[in-house]
Amino acid sequence: MKSVELNQEGNFDSWDFKKVEELRSGDISTNIGQNVLFENNHVCLWEIHLLPNQRLPFRKQIQPHVWVCEKGGLAITRYANAKIDLLYYEEGDTAYLEPKKNQRIYDLENIGEDVLQLVILEFKQPAPIPVDLKR
Repeated sequence: MKSVELNQEGNFDSWDFKKVEELRSGDISTNIGQNVLFENNHVCLWEIHLLPNQRLPFRKQIQPHVWVCEKGGLAITRYANAKIDLLYYEEGDTAYLEPKKNQRIYDLENIGEDVLQLVILEFKQPAPIPVDLKR
């Protein structure tokens, strides 16, 4: 994934008023994807499938996660600190992300001409360490 900063942290001047209000409303989901593909006590596998001009509202990342791009494209993401990044995803791009200061709030908007599709593996809690009782 390639990223270009479009707006600096701390500067909401160029933001659409509706997005600032959405952010300030406090009604922010902790669902980091659109659809749950699999879930157990340790992980949640999410899918994001954004059509052109479709947007995921602001969400709060609480747990670390890994994402994989299945269908690439062009997107914008806005952060709660006012930073805006232009993102270019390519098929096969991957990244591991951990929340900063226990939370990371952002949205994601597909501004390209094609479907943008990501799969995200969210780590809910550490897997238990097997105990060998025979030792």
